[in-house]
Amino acid sequence: MRIYRMGDRGPEIIDIQSRLLSLGADVDDAERGGTFGPSTEAAIRGFQRERHLRVDGLVGPDTWEQLVESGWQLGDRTLYHRAPMFRGDDVRELQRMCNALGFDSGKEDGLYGPRTDAALRLFQRNVGDEPDGIVGPHTLSVLRRMRPLEAVPSRALVREREELEASRGPIEGRVIAVDVGEGPDDDQVNRHSALALVAALQAVGADARLLVTADDAAAPSDRARLANEAGAAASITVELTTRDDEGGGGPVCSYFGSRTTHSPSGLVLAQLILEELEAELGMPGRLRPLTIAPLRETRMPAVQVEPLTGAGEQEQKILDDPDLPARVGRAVAAGVGRYFSG
Repeated sequence: MRIYRMGDRGPEIIDIQSRLLSLGADVDDAERGGTFGPSTEAAIRGFQRERHLRVDGLVGPDTWEQLVESGWQLGDRTLYHRAPMFRGDDVRELQRMCNALGFDSGKEDGLYGPRTDAALRLFQRNVGDEPDGIVGPHTLSVLRRMRPLEAVPSRALVREREELEASRGPIEGRVIAVDVGEGPDDDQVNRHSALALVAALQAVGADARLLVTADDAAAPSDRARLANEAGAAASITVELTTRDDEGGGGPVCSYFGSRTTHSPSGLVLAQLILEELEAELGMPGRLRPLTIAPLRETRMPAVQVEPLTGAGEQEQKILDDPDLPARVGRAVAAGVGRYFSG
């Protein structure tokens, strides 16, 4: 899809503004006729912070998708498993409720997939209802009467921690999906870094695969689908350099995390990769929870790696090193190896 930004005008901007206003955002009256001005950008940035998206003030695929999803509340529509999957905050709330009651609906990602369907059917069976997998008024009423608590451990998080321990072992032969990120720099820079990571992973025995779509501009969801179809044990997205609005300048490793939940295995993988990058580049970094598609829609531990996020002298000196992609590749591969070896 097209990316909308400051200065754009038209009916698409009116739609974006309408969705922001319905969420309680402030947009100046002078902009509400379809002008993407400062108050619209500020509202987008606020929405992105709230949803754990990259805070850049742009409306790209992830931000637009979640703007649409934010308009659905549980009970607004009948939910069930279908293709394409239902997406929305109503699905996310359903997943939270099922997980809190001990029925594993998987990652609370707002996607009504097979695991959510199985959890809902198991819940229906346990309360003596027809396990039809349909979230209509009756099933929703029964769920709410059960009063799932907010603070109880999510069944999905417990299961993922168990799977993390069970997945330990040699990296040899494991499929590792490598994706090229969408940073502001030349795509070839990111591609070279991704290829260097593939080579570094293959050097330690992994079956590393660069995700390639028929369309170089494929949506992030399409690349997440490719990682799922490959049956990857882990997925790594590489953006060699980006600009970070939230401070820092060193490496940033992101994992799936929202206001209410996160991926335990993704967090551990991100921590280990970050440690290796900090040692390699000699710069402190940070972890960041995000809900972007490559982290949210993948079924395996997934991390987005941004080795350089600033524009200072130290970053430029590192960027000028022609061996930088190879250095990053070796560091990330070392972190992935540590993840599987335990």
